[in-house]
Amino acid sequence: MNILLALSRAIDAVNSRIGKIVSWLILVAVLVSATNAIIRKVFDLSSNSWLELQWVLFAVVFLLAAPWTLLDNEHIRIDIVSFRLPKRVRDGIDIFGHVFFLLPFTIVMLVTAWPFFLNSFSINEQSLNAGGLPQWPAKMLVPLGFLLLFFQAISELIKRIAIFTGRIEDPHEGMGGHAVLAAEVDRLLADAEPIDGVTATDVKK
Repeated sequence: MNILLALSRAIDAVNSRIGKIVSWLILVAVLVSATNAIIRKVFDLSSNSWLELQWVLFAVVFLLAAPWTLLDNEHIRIDIVSFRLPKRVRDGIDIFGHVFFLLPFTIVMLVTAWPFFLNSFSINEQSLNAGGLPQWPAKMLVPLGFLLLFFQAISELIKRIAIFTGRIEDPHEGMGGHAVLAAEVDRLLADAEPIDGVTATDVKK
């Protein structure tokens, strides 16, 4: 398990570094968009390459920062059940989800996205719009992004098993959606108007 945890830390370090770097591309995309809008309005000029560059920058951030988001447990969850479950049960659910949903999904996407990119690269696919960008670099982001997500899913599975077996502490315990939702429920119960002298907090107890 120590070797696997070392592998997990290495994967985390790589995806964290990549995520932090590509997050700056959001600012670049904003600047490109603003510059393109100003030039179009002031000089009545426009370029398809500028428009497509915005899309590519968004794709870079979306695909290459997704593993970092998974690492920090920041993906949006609509959770009305599991936050009430015991910690060990939640960990078991996460292990099940990684093994039977996330990992198979990333594998399917890799298998389908790789020929999608290779075909585009082999013909040096260009934009259908005049003056647009080559298409294969953007399509390359799909298998690359899911490859990084696959490795991050492996890392999360290793950590979740280690947490489940008591080898390490959960770095996200007390953070994220579970704690926020539980705190919000407690706040709403505390603020609720009493009915016949009985408060919502009394009912919860």
